Amino acid sequence: MRKMRWVVLFLCFLAVALNYIDRANLAVAAPEIEKSLGIGPAQMGLIMSGFFWTYALMQMPFGWFIDRVGGRIALPVAVGWWSLFTVATAGASSVASMFGCRLLLGAGEAGAYPACAKLVSQWFKPRERALATGIFDSGARVGSALSIPLVALIVDTFGWRAAFIITGLLGAVWILGWVVIYRSPSHGDMTGEVDVVHAAPARDAESDVTWASLFRHRTLWGMMLGFFCLNFTNYFFITWFPSYLVQTRGFSLKSLGTLGMVPALMAIPGGWIGGFVSDSLYRRGWSLTAARKTCMVGGMLVSSVITLSSLTSNVTLMLILFGISYSSLAFAGASVWSLPGDVAPTPRHVASIGGIQNFASNLAGIVITTFTGVMVSVTKGSFTIPLVVAGGFCLLGAFSYLFLVGKIEPLRIEPLRIETARREVI
Repeated sequence: MRKMRWVVLFLCFLAVALNYIDRANLAVAAPEIEKSLGIGPAQMGLIMSGFFWTYALMQMPFGWFIDRVGGRIALPVAVGWWSLFTVATAGASSVASMFGCRLLLGAGEAGAYPACAKLVSQWFKPRERALATGIFDSGARVGSALSIPLVALIVDTFGWRAAFIITGLLGAVWILGWVVIYRSPSHGDMTGEVDVVHAAPARDAESDVTWASLFRHRTLWGMMLGFFCLNFTNYFFITWFPSYLVQTRGFSLKSLGTLGMVPALMAIPGGWIGGFVSDSLYRRGWSLTAARKTCMVGGMLVSSVITLSSLTSNVTLMLILFGISYSSLAFAGASVWSLPGDVAPTPRHVASIGGIQNFASNLAGIVITTFTGVMVSVTKGSFTIPLVVAGGFCLLGAFSYLFLVGKIEPLRIEPLRIETARREVI
């Protein structure tokens, strides 16, 4: 049974990979969709933003749902939901219908990361958690990398509608595998330890921890701002990057499917290395705070080189700079997604906190997609302003993780009944 946790982690990795293939397929197919529907960059930016509205808004409800029913049930529900509406996108024939499909897709995909964070917190100890997080989170880069050649090939061979049908059906295969393989964790069997997360409080104390009490902590707000900044840059790669290569750098579909993969391929080991470094520092005696913050702040600072990619005409140097930026975001991301398990006041709040920070981070998806579309239209095809702004948000994210996020430890929440008693005395 000890090996089961690695099987579960691999399934989480695959789920996140599918999650990103199904959200990134629109970006790859965008040039063909624009021609088919007769729309421009501003309208495509609106369509792309539709995903992020519901993806962000559903983070907290999905986090609550996951903490109530568990990742075993919630994750396949999420995969089935978003796969259904990926397939439905193939039938869209207008901006409105495609925007609606993206709204429903985003609602389903909202459950992926909080569910995976919950599962990792159940199956892995704190000193192993960042590496495990880095592994499942690397599915995002794998999915982004695979989506470019896979979707480009399908679009070139069968048309853009077939791309959504084929990628959506992959979710059904994953669900079948999950149902057949998954087994619930046994506390001792999985890790040989009792400190999978931290000692579980009494049941009544758990019920007294309200969502409002979580928002009283500066650390949670720092997590939200930091992750917003990280995803502002991260989502450029998932939404506008293929269009940037085609429209600004003159890439063909063929070169998009090869050279366009370079940043995502560079970023895949970035998450693994980030998780390994964070856990290694902690095992060597560093505090959890120092280990996590070193990786988060360092990764965010280095990722700001995305700005320089807009200042060079050399395609090779441009791809290298994009790759360094994307890798650094992944490096930081392994520790970022370890935080919900690290700071949750009880095990029943891991997915909720994951949903809260991911809600804030995905507001950035709405901003970057719409902002970039408008800037490209206003500047008649230039991506310089969005790339410069993205670099600035990377620096702001480093500031947030360094100064706003406090000590990395379970949030100290006074039981509601104690607060009530104090008010009565006063």
